[in-house]
Amino acid sequence: MGRYASLVWKNAIRNRRRTLLTITSLGFSLCLLGLMMAIYYALYLSDTPPAQALRLATRNKVSITLPMPGYYLQRIEKTPGVREAMPWQWFQGVYKDERDPNNFFARFGVDAKKLFLIQSEIRLPEEQKQAFIADRRGCIIGKKVSEKHGLRVGDRLTIKGDIYPMDLELNIHGVYDSTMGSDTLFFHWDYVKENRSLPKEYTDVYSSISILVETPESVPTVIAAIDDQFRSSSVQTRTETERAFALGFLNMMGNIKAILLSVCAAVTFTILLVSANTMAMSVRERVREVGILKTLGFKPGAILGIVLCESMLIAALGAVVGYGLATVLCGMIRQGPAFSSEIANLSIQPFVMVAMLLSALAIALLSAFVPAWTASRVPILDALRHSD
Repeated sequence: MGRYASLVWKNAIRNRRRTLLTITSLGFSLCLLGLMMAIYYALYLSDTPPAQALRLATRNKVSITLPMPGYYLQRIEKTPGVREAMPWQWFQGVYKDERDPNNFFARFGVDAKKLFLIQSEIRLPEEQKQAFIADRRGCIIGKKVSEKHGLRVGDRLTIKGDIYPMDLELNIHGVYDSTMGSDTLFFHWDYVKENRSLPKEYTDVYSSISILVETPESVPTVIAAIDDQFRSSSVQTRTETERAFALGFLNMMGNIKAILLSVCAAVTFTILLVSANTMAMSVRERVREVGILKTLGFKPGAILGIVLCESMLIAALGAVVGYGLATVLCGMIRQGPAFSSEIANLSIQPFVMVAMLLSALAIALLSAFVPAWTASRVPILDALRHSD
């Protein structure tokens, strides 16, 4: 079909307004399709980073919103295969004005001495790390939080308590970056525990415990050993990989996997309709031209190939536009709150890019085949008599 390339190109741009609108429509549709595929790939198909593969999370088996007794931490630390364990406590609280959603960012109470061992992806200068560890009222904030709210090292930060009846008066000792996301504030959980005015139901419980295991191979054994310890307790536990734990938050909104697949199916069907309508209109306008091509010696197979190549060309251009738009959207999502490390690093991977292009070409072939086949089989006299 190489010798017909110029003819394919001229046919594709003969009605430039329609071609431009078709490419734009396909671009936006493929952008949404690519974004959904990128999210699905990141959440369910991508490889787990080596550091994250060593981390587990333990929570109340019934719900993450229900706490576990504080002494569970000591028992988990003594479990064979566990290298370190620390509390991972959600504080909530209000920064400035709670009516402004832009003031929201995650606030977690942790064991500062263990944080950098368990969350090894956190990067900040050593002097900032040590200053944070040494100051019971110290905290570190992510780069995104720092840039969004204009907070710097040395500033004082106040978080008004809502779930916990106390305010946090924190000193910012560091601004960190991390491949797992940088939109969180970490502070010493001991700061809350040492508040004698709080009852024990606030200070002697944990919502979750972050665990670092010795080797990836020991993960299934450690999970079973921890949950077996508390199987007969009044508060049973659920231990899972950190990735599964993060996906659990997303699944609170519904069956994310089914939602993504449904959106992909709907978008694919929409693209098919747009492409089929465009090609049907284009072929119907050129029935007489098909007759002329046949009188010049063009075989039905050549005519079929020309029309299919035209459809594939338009679809490929739409895929390029969709890829560009999807890349921009992924960048915007990375700047927002990250529910998981996969979302924090969302991008259009080569696998997704190829899938977008193949989907576009497959849809182009399916949508154009019937009108192209019909046009290629029209008798010469009927084609020459046709008027649209």
